[in-house]
Amino acid sequence: MFHKILIANRGEIAVRIIRACRQMGIKSVAVFSEADRESLHAMLADEALCIGPARSDKSYLDIERILSAAEASGADAIHPGFGFLSENASFAKYCNECNIKFIGPSSDIISRMGDKSAARETMKNAGIPVTPGGKGVLREADEALLEAGRIGYPVMIKAALGGGGKGMRISRSDEDFTENFMNARREALNGFSDDSMYIEKYIENPRHIEIQILADEHGNVIHLGERDCSLQRRHQKVLEESPCIAIDADLRERIGEAAVKAAKACGYVNAGTIEFLLDKDKNFYFMEMNTRIQVEHPVTEMVTGIDIVKEQIRIAAGMPLRFKQQDVKITGHAIECRINAENPEKNFMPSPGRITNLHIPGGNGIRVDAHIYNGYKVPSNYDSMLLKLIVHGDDRQEAIAKMRSALGEIVIEGPDTNIDFEYDIINNEAYQNGDIDTGFIERFMQL
Repeated sequence: MFHKILIANRGEIAVRIIRACRQMGIKSVAVFSEADRESLHAMLADEALCIGPARSDKSYLDIERILSAAEASGADAIHPGFGFLSENASFAKYCNECNIKFIGPSSDIISRMGDKSAARETMKNAGIPVTPGGKGVLREADEALLEAGRIGYPVMIKAALGGGGKGMRISRSDEDFTENFMNARREALNGFSDDSMYIEKYIENPRHIEIQILADEHGNVIHLGERDCSLQRRHQKVLEESPCIAIDADLRERIGEAAVKAAKACGYVNAGTIEFLLDKDKNFYFMEMNTRIQVEHPVTEMVTGIDIVKEQIRIAAGMPLRFKQQDVKITGHAIECRINAENPEKNFMPSPGRITNLHIPGGNGIRVDAHIYNGYKVPSNYDSMLLKLIVHGDDRQEAIAKMRSALGEIVIEGPDTNIDFEYDIINNEAYQNGDIDTGFIERFMQL
């Protein structure tokens, strides 16, 4: 087992990993930017090192600074969390070259599965259903326009190396295609330093389903059921739950087997997520693979009782999985709300500033993953997420009731937040009836 792990991240995920390390008897090292000098993760870790100014490209995205911090602290492993360098193949490669274990898949797998066009081909060759799409990477609008006509509208334009909703546009005709393609390509270049694009058929109002997988270095691969991540705004998730009420036992087995098959097809090792689109006829299509821990992993932990972060660490240390597929049981229902410092009434404008009053709800079946505290100053430099509120109930109705109660109790004064927005979703009749898909938030905001 590792002696000391450096967490190459910030915010609630850094706190989450530090706590897992502490429970496993592993020392933790936090890195922080000058803007995060008063952050909770820097105070909780056994050691903390400043790695640069507030700008993420000079701190959390600076591979050389992070590796220098790891070597200076004597860390023998690095956990990247999510975002920042978590899916950076070069970072994983340099960790390996420095004899520091990267807690995640190999650089080769990150590179292969991070390229959405290459990932699609890998899945097609493995017999995994994929959405009808283009034949490869596209960079020129004229060539892409011809490909869109071949596939048939509507189409989704995507950055080949993208993620987090960046570099994505929906086009419904030749008339709007070129503008959408150019805008998506420009956004991809700015966000990922790469303007490779690809096109696939856009499936109207599907459910966005994720399958959590765990794979060790000994060839064992299991899945931990599904998460319904359909509630999204501009391709950014707002609320997630597990299990998906539209999936019965037979479909769960089939889609889970497809996810395991997908992981084996690319030789995957560690925790990962296979993402599918589920249409109204219960057909599912591979969308992409995330080669890291997901923001919404707690809902899976709540319904399975499996600590995914601890399993990541054990797998990276060369240990075999402690569970077989038949050991995984889905119990009850879990919901997660992302609470952000933003103002929904002002087009979700970020709202940094100092927290002047804070009350966190508690009780049976209520979990809060947070990095904030009373008096904490929310910086303007990073993602606006303040905490994740997760509840678990015996069934979906009880989980909704618990989330309603918890959202009604939580107090965050100072910055604006989206608490009321989440509360309104939970109280929406269509949501309560399970009538949700990826177009739900857009419809909900028009009410």
